[in-house]
Amino acid sequence: MSSSATTVRQRGGQGSKKAGLVPQPTRDDQLSDIVKPEKLKAAVGSEWDYKLALAVITTLAFITRFWGIGHPNEVVFDEVHFGKFASYYLQRTYFFDVHPPFGKLLFALMGWFVGYDGHFLFDNIGDSYIDNNVPYVAFRAMPALLGALTVSTTFLIMWESGYSLPAAVVASGLVLFDNAHIGQTRLILLDATLVFAMSVSVLCYIRFYKLRHEPFGRKWWKWLLLTGVALSCVISTKYVGVFTFFTIGSAVAIDLWGLLDVNRRQGALTLPDFGKHFAARAFGLIGVPFFFYLFWFQVHFAILSRSGPGDDFMSPEFQETLSDNIMSLQAVAIDYHDAITLRHKDTKTYLHSHPDRYPLRYDDGRVSSQGQQVTGYPYNDTNNHWQILPATPFAQGDIFGHHVKNGDIIKLRHLVTDTILLSHDVASPYYPTNQEFTTVTIEEANGDRHNDTLFELKIENAKGKQDFKTMSGQFKLIHYPSKVAMWTHATPLPEWAFKQAEINGNKNLQQSSNVWYVDDIPSLPADSERRIKEPKKIKHVPFLKKYFELQRAMFYHNNALTSSHPYASQPIQWPFLLRGVSFWTQNDTKQQIYFLGNPLGWWLASSLLAVFTGIVGADQLSQRRGIDALDERTRSRFYNSTGFFFLAWAAHYLPFFLMGRQLFLHHYLPAHLASALVTGALLEFVFNLDPIGLEEPSYSSTTAVGADGKRKQLKSGVAGFVGGGGVVLAVVVGGWWFFLPLTYGKPGLDVAQVNARKWLGYDLHFAK
Repeated sequence: MSSSATTVRQRGGQGSKKAGLVPQPTRDDQLSDIVKPEKLKAAVGSEWDYKLALAVITTLAFITRFWGIGHPNEVVFDEVHFGKFASYYLQRTYFFDVHPPFGKLLFALMGWFVGYDGHFLFDNIGDSYIDNNVPYVAFRAMPALLGALTVSTTFLIMWESGYSLPAAVVASGLVLFDNAHIGQTRLILLDATLVFAMSVSVLCYIRFYKLRHEPFGRKWWKWLLLTGVALSCVISTKYVGVFTFFTIGSAVAIDLWGLLDVNRRQGALTLPDFGKHFAARAFGLIGVPFFFYLFWFQVHFAILSRSGPGDDFMSPEFQETLSDNIMSLQAVAIDYHDAITLRHKDTKTYLHSHPDRYPLRYDDGRVSSQGQQVTGYPYNDTNNHWQILPATPFAQGDIFGHHVKNGDIIKLRHLVTDTILLSHDVASPYYPTNQEFTTVTIEEANGDRHNDTLFELKIENAKGKQDFKTMSGQFKLIHYPSKVAMWTHATPLPEWAFKQAEINGNKNLQQSSNVWYVDDIPSLPADSERRIKEPKKIKHVPFLKKYFELQRAMFYHNNALTSSHPYASQPIQWPFLLRGVSFWTQNDTKQQIYFLGNPLGWWLASSLLAVFTGIVGADQLSQRRGIDALDERTRSRFYNSTGFFFLAWAAHYLPFFLMGRQLFLHHYLPAHLASALVTGALLEFVFNLDPIGLEEPSYSSTTAVGADGKRKQLKSGVAGFVGGGGVVLAVVVGGWWFFLPLTYGKPGLDVAQVNARKWLGYDLHFAK
């Protein structure tokens, strides 16, 4: 007896086969045994229909991304960062950024192609490109190209997954006419590279998965390796690319779990054969991406050979690999009894003291020692001068000429107040668990407080008893008796300390923010022989050592991006498009660029994500009650293919709820692309384009087409989807057109027109 795909069937004793979250093979694979070729083409469209649609969509993608790309001819939003980095590459000047190098290298490559020398540093939003002779259109053309190709890739993902032509058009149309994707790909920003590489990764893996029955062939290896290369481009652009790894990795894990099944339809694999499958995937999807990831860092180090603004983030050993490094050029060996100024590596505050004392009680009621204040001061001042003394005085007549070395036990004398630095078991002003730093008189320091004034000098990455030098000798000052490190932070003390920084003893000795360096030796005359420097050869540090040091710095500073921003937003706001980001404004012309998605397209995609979860829940509940609302083939396709797209959305969205750093709307773009795929697939499911009312496939039967009336139902579903998809696209195009002035920065809008676009109270700019 034939049964419709939408017919509710009471299940017998045989349960439904569970489906995994893996991409579905082509629609041809599903229907070839059920529908004759001519009927199959009626269901999904001929190959030439797909090619024609792809050509039209690609053309529109290039038009929407490249139209008016030269406007505005000024620096816009984060172009101040990524344009600057391209200039640094072209000048071969070392810089530091929290993102991996691949996307920035592409901008540098584009600049090199057009003969740009990197003379402009993109310092301020609104700086003129024309006045400074910058080939900014060439720079913007690179992300625009990738943004246009992302639309084509979205179409190809749907095509390769076996979806109908209307489904592919709807999914790619949501990206094609999305204002956020357009706006982010018309400027010198990284997200176009990230989203394109993410989409290519998904496409390549689907192509690879379709060849699962032809393992280890040439095409099988080609698409496996291309998936790995695409994944490397994602993670080498931004670290959120790890979410794409999770998406593909989850599908691979489910695929491997199926290969391990001894009851699989294609026959059981031996353990050695399974090991080959596992090793091949590990090599292609882990080894290859990691190799290319390292390769881009090697290119990064090879290009950036000159000292630059990124030096301060790196160790002295790293800095000595750069030519013209000021640290290496100005390093002077420090002798005992020199007067020095000490500076904190991260905050750049000087170690400072003055006669004022800590208050008797702090605001929380804790009691202080009422000792002399030791603080951090941002400006050079005589109160920053400290004399470095040995723990045990040298013999008379042999005081001078002794170099300070790593591991020495020292004292520090504050010259202006003639007191000795000390730390003791008294809580600091802000941190009850950290020790207070103060000073005592020389008499006390030479008496019963002697031990409390002793500090061990531990130079970072030192080799034995190496000399202690200015600039290059970055160190931790460890209080000898209590084993706490001198530390400071960015929160200023109250008015009683003149809003200066707190200095205290940190019990966590390994913390990287404990590091200081000697900025200068004020007591050393300018013409001293010790200031005469011999030319130094650039040192060589192994690649992996430099790589690991840079990785630690990148992760540390990325996690430290917790300060507030006027246009930051929370992940819960993104699917509903509750707020955008002001990129650029010009009062004279009433023009502005406001980064915002197409509200109609985003709300549709977000609502269908909820519909998907509702259908899954309803299906699972009905199965628990012994009722099949879906036939096995429809359920398998729904869970495997649409479920894979839903997994991609969740993997690229939900992890942001765990992050404490600054977040912006553009972080949702990869997830939005995945939601567009879910939308196209789910609309096809709703309109029921699968052949319905057919018998289960019979591989021995030659008559599996069904009655004429059932074929008419199939055509009706196609017609309904074409009409419904047309309505969806018309609405999306209308939303894109309405918000177009905010995306392209022209034409200018008056107050009434701006108010008309404040649908959810968007903080748009009103021209004065």
